[in-house]
Amino acid sequence: MLWIKLTLKTLKIFILFSVCTVLFYYGILWVNEEYENYHRYDKPEGTAVKVSTQADKDPNWVHRLLLFYSDGE
Repeated sequence: MLWIKLTLKTLKIFILFSVCTVLFYYGILWVNEEYENYHRYDKPEGTAVKVSTQADKDPNWVHRLLLFYSDGE
């Protein structure tokens, strides 16, 4: 009788773990699908403002390196 109770408890825990694992897996798939359909590199709409004027100039690589170090990035 003790072995049957232990087996049933183990089976319940295994089923609960399996169901939670499957739900988590499909949840991750759903989130991944949502972010794949998100177009973050589209051109901005509305009253977008250009932030950097650095692209208009063509600095040499030393100037860009010093700018990189001075910004701390």
